[in-house]
Amino acid sequence: MRRSTAPFPALSGQDDRSRLTAARRAADIEHLASGAVVDVLVVGGGVTGAGVALDAASRGLTVALLERADLATGTSRWSSKLVHGGLRYLAHGQLDVAWESARERAILLERTAPHLIRPLPWVIPFGPNVSALGDRAIAAGIRAGDLLRAAAGTSRRRLPAARRISAEEARRWAPRLDPRDLRGGLLHWDGQLEDDARLVVALARTAAAHGARIVTHAPVTEITAGGARATDALTGEAFEVRARHVVNATGVWADRLVKGVRLRPSKGAHLILPAGLLGDPRAAISVPVPGAFGRFVFALPRNDGHVLLGLTDEPYDGDPVDAPPVSDAEERELLDVFGTVLDVEIGPDDVVGRFAGLRPLLDAEGRTADLSRRHAVIEDEDTGALSIVGGKLTTYRRMAQDVVDRIAARPGVAAGPCRTRDLPLVGAGPRPDGELPPRLVRRYGAEAPLVAEAGPLTPVAPGVPVLEAELAWAARAELALTPGDVCRRVRADLLDEWAAAVRPRAEALTAARAERRRRARDEPGPSDMWEGRRTGPPRDDVSA
Repeated sequence: MRRSTAPFPALSGQDDRSRLTAARRAADIEHLASGAVVDVLVVGGGVTGAGVALDAASRGLTVALLERADLATGTSRWSSKLVHGGLRYLAHGQLDVAWESARERAILLERTAPHLIRPLPWVIPFGPNVSALGDRAIAAGIRAGDLLRAAAGTSRRRLPAARRISAEEARRWAPRLDPRDLRGGLLHWDGQLEDDARLVVALARTAAAHGARIVTHAPVTEITAGGARATDALTGEAFEVRARHVVNATGVWADRLVKGVRLRPSKGAHLILPAGLLGDPRAAISVPVPGAFGRFVFALPRNDGHVLLGLTDEPYDGDPVDAPPVSDAEERELLDVFGTVLDVEIGPDDVVGRFAGLRPLLDAEGRTADLSRRHAVIEDEDTGALSIVGGKLTTYRRMAQDVVDRIAARPGVAAGPCRTRDLPLVGAGPRPDGELPPRLVRRYGAEAPLVAEAGPLTPVAPGVPVLEAELAWAARAELALTPGDVCRRVRADLLDEWAAAVRPRAEALTAARAERRRRARDEPGPSDMWEGRRTGPPRDDVSA
């Protein structure tokens, strides 16, 4: 195996080594199907799989990633969109998990993805639903979490220290808190992701910049001792990938490809409410779930005029699906618990969006709400494939490191040390200068000027925050091959009305680009050469 010890150049806004296109994907499939051997084959294009691909590629190993659908199709786009320090795990005595969460949060906040994460204030109101003893227990847990924050190296400038606040201040942060018998509350801080799916795309593109071959819409049908068998879902053609080492990072689907992996999937449901209904809160609100020690329902203010309400934690017994529905019972639980601290009634008619995701928890005794969020690396005796299961979004980097460390320890592997603690992701450069839409800066960081040049900076429809330029950029640089891929890149899938507005534009865009690629194959010309050979920026726009 090859090993490179030379430092990788920092990715610049004009560097298109990270751009993922249809032509690049086709070339990667052709290379893999030709019989070339890669050091590491990663199966699964969620946050863990993309993290493994980046870790391995940045150590100098040759890497291919195969994803059955699109990047962040399943669990990795239906999270609570938090990068958090693991307070809940402290309550359950899982100090190691809480400490790992605090360390990984510090790495994301300070070094690898600061452009995608913002400090989020949280208010825990102390009203009739919380006893005086409960006050003290919650405060002790928050103080312990603050100690972990400091020990992990996250400065108070990034995440201020927790403090007790008055009822009046609590209502300034969250205006619709019920003032009756409100004794004040606790204010603490954590990290909020702008978009979980954008983190996955940034990981995949950064891995591609370091040489990884990222192939979506290529379901793996079998993992073998020498690689895997797969199908190009866009053409129907089967192909084999030869690999020295295989990593199964398919989450709740891990037991479909490798025997002996035992999971207890847990379902987390969320609701989306208009922020105005709650007085446009400036802080998240946490409400203890009655009779469930250490569990909270929370309301997270977003940058798009909505509040995300979550989170259930119930066992899921059916076949895993990308987007499981939210049940009426789950919706009632969230609304009822949250409603106990409000001075306004909320009901199903106020809900404008719903989504749920499945967590790939390790099988163990007890309720899924109490199961550990520890991860595990499991080796298959027959094929030698490594399955990475458990864990959570915040700790994806550590999970990836543990997998590649296992590979690096095998005989004959000459891999460099882990480099992802200090490796900035695409977009993590200096904040761009100039007047740019705040949405672009929040979602694309240092690449926002390039996205702004890709198309018009106008919303696709009134009341929809998605900009036309984002659609073009998704197809141009982020491997959005289908209308559904485009919708996922801009998160139009969060609300039905957004999806209805974006879908026709996405269909027109992908159809036009497919026609352009067809013509380029028939009559090669300079207009599409950048996609396959990455020789320069494209010249098309969103209307192409």
